[in-house]
Amino acid sequence: MLPTVDLGLSGLSVSPLCFGTGTNGYNGRSNQGDLGVERLADLLCYGFDRGIRFWDTADGYGTHPHVASAHQRVRRENVTITTKTTSRQPREVHADIERFLSELKTDYLDIVLLHCQTNPDWPEQHQAAMEVLSAFKERGIIRAVGVSCHNFGAFCAAADCDWVDVVLARINYAGHAMDDLPENVAPVIGRMARAGKGVYAMKVVGGGSDLTRDPRRAIHYSFSVDGVHAMVLGMMDEQQIDENLSYLQETLLPV
Repeated sequence: MLPTVDLGLSGLSVSPLCFGTGTNGYNGRSNQGDLGVERLADLLCYGFDRGIRFWDTADGYGTHPHVASAHQRVRRENVTITTKTTSRQPREVHADIERFLSELKTDYLDIVLLHCQTNPDWPEQHQAAMEVLSAFKERGIIRAVGVSCHNFGAFCAAADCDWVDVVLARINYAGHAMDDLPENVAPVIGRMARAGKGVYAMKVVGGGSDLTRDPRRAIHYSFSVDGVHAMVLGMMDEQQIDENLSYLQETLLPV
């Protein structure tokens, strides 16, 4: 069984391994979603039984129904769920949250991220959208807010933005599908964590690159980066779940 870790000062405790449902996720589909609602729900529950109590989804992945089916089996309060919106206008963000609650069959959302920030000025540009999420947070409907970034300037802005509770950060040893080189990204992750932000890593195996040939090395590297609290990995079957758990658990063993 995995231990839990505090996701910065967000108030959330999560498993250090997060089950990702968005490999090649775009325009309402993903590799995990293509497995079908019940098959992916089976895998989420299989991982849950082994300690993976943190699940990652997004509007663009089309996996809200899959996650809803799974959490109804394990009890909603026992799992932490991230979802994401690409909307930027306040009315659209508000509508997204109402829809997400319905699709996920829940009365609260643990983490909502403004998905795929690409501009260093995003905190100023999207202030109105952020205020909508903050209002839901004040009502207890959202527990934590944050961003995922696809630009190094946007990533650095997230480190300095007091509004951000949680960051989904691209980090791997080879620099594949990242915002910048690992030696530039890693110090920013450390700065985020020192500021109290929860950081969980994505693209750990490089978004399907050659890093998948040695996932053990990739997992060990990303979890060794100072400030990384957890990591998300998209998994397709029970064997991948068991292997990734074993690699992660090696990093948790006392030296």
